[in-house]
Amino acid sequence: MSDLIKTPKILNSKECLTLSPTCISQKLRTHRALVGDDVTIRRALPHRDRKTIGAWCFLDHFGPLDLTNTEGLRVGPHPHIGLQTFTYPLVGEILHRDSLGSKQKIQPGQINLMTAGKGISHSEESLPDTILHGVQLWIALPDGVRHMEPNFIHYENIPSLKLDNLQINILAGEFLNLVSPVKVYSPLVGLELIAMEDTTTNLPLNPKFEYGILPLIGNIEIANEIVDIDTLLYLSCSKPSMPVRVKKGSRILIIGGEPFQEDILIWWNFVARTKEEMIEAANAWNNHTTFGEVKGYQGKELTPPPLK
Repeated sequence: MSDLIKTPKILNSKECLTLSPTCISQKLRTHRALVGDDVTIRRALPHRDRKTIGAWCFLDHFGPLDLTNTEGLRVGPHPHIGLQTFTYPLVGEILHRDSLGSKQKIQPGQINLMTAGKGISHSEESLPDTILHGVQLWIALPDGVRHMEPNFIHYENIPSLKLDNLQINILAGEFLNLVSPVKVYSPLVGLELIAMEDTTTNLPLNPKFEYGILPLIGNIEIANEIVDIDTLLYLSCSKPSMPVRVKKGSRILIIGGEPFQEDILIWWNFVARTKEEMIEAANAWNNHTTFGEVKGYQGKELTPPPLK
């Protein structure tokens, strides 16, 4: 998706709140952002106090949105560099088109993974008269692959397991020896927890990973602390497990990974290392070079805001 803030600032991954050695968690309140023509969502990352969790550098939680008798979600053609877009709907369907010629409808429980590499453009739109609920994330590409050729992969089947009345969908990475097929380039994990009944468990963690926990439906209790849908809970490394309590019907997103060691800049739809790279990418989009053409979308392409 694309950020429609008129004057976005360049966000530097180095500019985050430094936790004290005794601090292991941090509550990050989501903020409202505009995507598409007129759809407001909750944005959890990037946050002023934390730009990345592992290689995850962007997290939008949209919905549940009742799009009946509206224009729906319509995000016109726009470019990306240096990242992967990771789209996962819970309810409703989204139609993806891109400059590689891909045209793919994504349904609940499926994943669209678009690797921008050196440059790609795409559009996204909901289908008519639908309820839409889901998440989209970005993954920063490490320097060794961030100029790779772009590609798009649709994943219909995501592995899952049961643990203490939780259905756990392994969206990315590995959990309890079950590995997601989703192709990523950094040590990371993405999980969805669905509570089949009220349950309490001790969730195993990778002590090398930092984590973010975001409720999508309902709340989650972690170490006697309630986390709601407007809060992303950050956990630092070195924790081997996490006590959780959830109510039946709750759905929770967990992302994590080894701390991303490269300093990145995030602006508009670009993840880069220098301001000059972003200026070059914006000019290439405005001049219709590099990013190709998205065919079939009925509407205008997006234009980059002023880069300050």
